[in-house]
Amino acid sequence: MSRHSVGRILRWSQRVLLIAGTSLVAYCGFVMADAWNFQRVERRRIENLPPVRHAAVSRSPRPRTSPATSGELIGLIQIPRVDLSVVVIEGASAKVLRRGAGHIPGTALPGDPGNTAISGHRDTFFLPLAKVRLHDRITLTTLQGEYSYRVVSTKVVKPSDISVLDQSRDEVLTLVTCYPFYLVGPAPDRFIVRAKRVTE
Repeated sequence: MSRHSVGRILRWSQRVLLIAGTSLVAYCGFVMADAWNFQRVERRRIENLPPVRHAAVSRSPRPRTSPATSGELIGLIQIPRVDLSVVVIEGASAKVLRRGAGHIPGTALPGDPGNTAISGHRDTFFLPLAKVRLHDRITLTTLQGEYSYRVVSTKVVKPSDISVLDQSRDEVLTLVTCYPFYLVGPAPDRFIVRAKRVTE
């Protein structure tokens, strides 16, 4: 192969790499902007609700005319001590988790007896869970009212251990994210935070 041909190949390779790099940066920028805008709009919806009430502990499931649909606003979850505050929407798809935390379908909705499970990415919205401690207070503000929880346990499990989603007779909250938090690349385990409903 001549020196001229090698030079031409190198120039084309540089152009391709430049275009690919620019496209990747543009996509990352779009993803971040989309997530920021989505959080801003949905937070405003929650803030414009009537004054929040502390909902009483449910004795029977709350009636719903239909199940929650993917992308539907569930509420706002906050853990003040670790500075976690993120909008929760229905579903666990890539799009849902790119925009916020996702309520895992098939688990109880906030205020219903059972296990309410919420997942989020360890490198974005759920990164503050790395600092969570026992007895931390969690609030979940929904269209029905504000629900309060206290952290009772944390543990690391394998992705195949779906027992963390098992139902409960009590109102409990389970937060799920990947683990370790600061590992580069796919994480092999899951970090689980379990909290129990409390009333004032």
